[in-house]
Amino acid sequence: MRFITILFLLLLSLQADEVNWNSDFAAAKAKAQKEDKIIYAVITSETCRWCRKLESTTLQDPKIIKNLNEKYATVSITRGKGTYPQCFKAPMVPMTYFAAPDGRIIYSVPGYWSEEDYLSMMGDVERKYEKQKRAALLSNQTKGK
Repeated sequence: MRFITILFLLLLSLQADEVNWNSDFAAAKAKAQKEDKIIYAVITSETCRWCRKLESTTLQDPKIIKNLNEKYATVSITRGKGTYPQCFKAPMVPMTYFAAPDGRIIYSVPGYWSEEDYLSMMGDVERKYEKQKRAALLSNQTKGK
């Protein structure tokens, strides 16, 4: 019986977590502002095979899931449904946007990307966001003098 319990617990621990998606863009933006996180918005369509591939491979990778849940306020948007900023246009899908908590776009990328490329891209976004925050802080300090 003990063996079965240990096996069951091991199997549970191997199950991948899921991305903690916000219900809509407004909820993601509010979370980003409250927790100082980057907004991650992925726009897909119902009939896009590359969207399904991104969802079933890249967005199922444990490293991607962990990074998204720790550093981003996430939202998945179906093109043409729901409300989201006009600047988040999706001339093609999937379309991924990374934005500052105020909604200002930091980086956008069209298409499907592998897990390795996605992690690299997220690292670039995080560095760019931190650089923008430091520049804003310095600018505010300079204005205060």
